[in-house]
Amino acid sequence: MPDLTLWGLFVMASLVLLLTPGPAVLYIVARSVEQGKAAGLVSVLGIHLGTIVHITAAAVGLSALIMSSALAFAVVKYLGAAYLVWIGIRTLLAKDPHPEAPAVPAEPLRRVFRDGFVVNLFNPKTAIFFLAFLPQFVDPARGALHWQILVLGLTFMVLGIISDGIFALIAGAAGDFLRRNRRFLRLQRWFAGTSFIGLGVTAALATRK
Repeated sequence: MPDLTLWGLFVMASLVLLLTPGPAVLYIVARSVEQGKAAGLVSVLGIHLGTIVHITAAAVGLSALIMSSALAFAVVKYLGAAYLVWIGIRTLLAKDPHPEAPAVPAEPLRRVFRDGFVVNLFNPKTAIFFLAFLPQFVDPARGALHWQILVLGLTFMVLGIISDGIFALIAGAAGDFLRRNRRFLRLQRWFAGTSFIGLGVTAALATRK
């Protein structure tokens, strides 16, 4: 187990980072505004399933291996970027719903979950973050490093689910209100689509240092 003092500092540092909107938050907000609170919360779960993969990879050293290989890093980076851009283009090309038609989700929730998982799984910045951030709060004198990294990673994930869930609920509530406006239906589609494409471009420009 990590030292309790270090763990407390880690929790405070994690909260500061989590409450600062980043790519994951922008993705969740875009989904929430586009489809509502349920889709936003499902995207949170998908993203943090991807987080579990990154935590496990960091604990067993796979993340360090990927970061040390230019080819492996490039494959992960461009797969993630291409998937985000594809989601953005798919969103932009979707038809505007008729104002008198019953409201239906733009995407099935299982697809929203899958998209969140894949987006985070192939986000190289997530792997870089865990490699750079977690070791600062590990104490070799406290035992096996991989168990400490696992505990810290799971702590970060739980805090992330809570903070991201709050962002999803707030954005979803705003979207539920604004989606009654026909003009907003068109604007939110462009907002979501361009956000996804922008995130894809950001992922493509990620570097290992």
